[in-house]
Amino acid sequence: MEVGGVLISSDILTECFCCDYEKCKGICCVEGDAGAPVTMDEIAGIEDALDTVWADLSASAQSVIDHQGVAYTDKDGDLVTSIVRGKDCVFTCYEGDNCLCALERAYRKGKTKFCKPISCALYPIREKSFGDGVVGLNYNRWAVCKDAVEKGKALGLPVYQFLKEPLIRRFGQEWYEELCEVAKLFDSQKD
Repeated sequence: MEVGGVLISSDILTECFCCDYEKCKGICCVEGDAGAPVTMDEIAGIEDALDTVWADLSASAQSVIDHQGVAYTDKDGDLVTSIVRGKDCVFTCYEGDNCLCALERAYRKGKTKFCKPISCALYPIREKSFGDGVVGLNYNRWAVCKDAVEKGKALGLPVYQFLKEPLIRRFGQEWYEELCEVAKLFDSQKD
């Protein structure tokens, strides 16, 4: 379906999701085979925040950034955040046994203007550009998020409602309101 010029997978409206950090400990920042997708503008924001978060990064992460920069082009040709040991995002920092984003933590403390890549904020939604300005959004299922699916179901919280703030950040308030109307219409047609 299409909402305000953006192709939307119906799973975003029907599937439930709510991150459960107490159970997953932020594992999505340290699992996978590539970093988070980023834009050139985001790389500039990350580089502006780098001095602020540098001391929060591991020595391994600092070394990767020194040699490769904050991002690289992955095997699929996508620009992504640099990673350590083939999986951990270089901006992962630890608080106890929880994985946190050093960028987001600095932002929440008012130390930087850059929060984190929109691809991270939108997860489990993944954005794909098809050319000619056409964008699609898909719900990405990942085994490490099983607790988030269970919590989302228990709360009856659809993916698009869980991700309200990042969707507004990415597409705007009017677009999100249109998405909510489409979701209501879609839900009423199921009955």
